[in-house]
Amino acid sequence: MGTADAVVASITDPPRHTVIATSDGEAIGWAKTYYWNYADEPAPAEHYLGGVTVHPDWRRRGVGTALTAARMNWIFSRAAEAWYIVNIRNGPSIELHHKWGFEEIARAPGFHTTTFTGGIGLLMRALPSRIRIAFRNRQAGSVARLISA
Repeated sequence: MGTADAVVASITDPPRHTVIATSDGEAIGWAKTYYWNYADEPAPAEHYLGGVTVHPDWRRRGVGTALTAARMNWIFSRAAEAWYIVNIRNGPSIELHHKWGFEEIARAPGFHTTTFTGGIGLLMRALPSRIRIAFRNRQAGSVARLISA
């Protein structure tokens, strides 16, 4: 599935929230959330951050931060916690999510339908009180427009 197909699939799936960053009418990045409506111990039935994609020309300019802030705000308008699943080998993503207030809750070879070939997954959780601290220390940069779908 290509990026355009993935965006359409995300937008048309009601339990997900999709945010698209644009500049001069062109998409420069997008990100999504997931909602798991069943628990898969230790992973709860809850809202999870999904992937973030930013065009290479726009990386390190605040686009990913703005997309993540929008998703976190959306989750916290509906839930008391935000969740994230990541491969333990993905150090940069883990470090980034620590800055957003995420803390490790569990390790396993898989959570829900996500498995980790050749690795172990981390289940991470952020609480609103931790996020407010993280938001104060971050600036979203200048993205021309965020579209929520």
